[in-house]
Amino acid sequence: MARVVNQKGTGFLSENEVDLRLTGKIALVTGSTAGIGFAIAKSLASEGAHVYVNGRTQQRVDAATAAIRSHATAAKVGGVVADFSGSAGAEAVIEKLPAVDVLVNNVGIFEPKPFAEIPDADCIACSR
Repeated sequence: MARVVNQKGTGFLSENEVDLRLTGKIALVTGSTAGIGFAIAKSLASEGAHVYVNGRTQQRVDAATAAIRSHATAAKVGGVVADFSGSAGAEAVIEKLPAVDVLVNNVGIFEPKPFAEIPDADCIACSR
């Protein structure tokens, strides 16, 4: 097996030495107006992908796309407002983006609450 060696001669590559070859690729990150989804969308945009962020409101989608553009001024960023709690949200995304190269499903289905208050039925539904 070949050993990967970076420019400094060590076996670890820094973030700036890795090319994910995403330039020109279309990426959709669901649930990406904040948190982990936003960080993923921002990273993909920095790698050259044309990123589409997704959220439930136009205001949040606009804020996320603006923040990504301020981080990477050359980034191609679009937005899709869709709520995935029903099939209409999925249909709206498919209508706008019939094909993507990278899909990150980051949509959550549960509301935040203390662990001890999560009913067994919610845990079972998540595992199906």
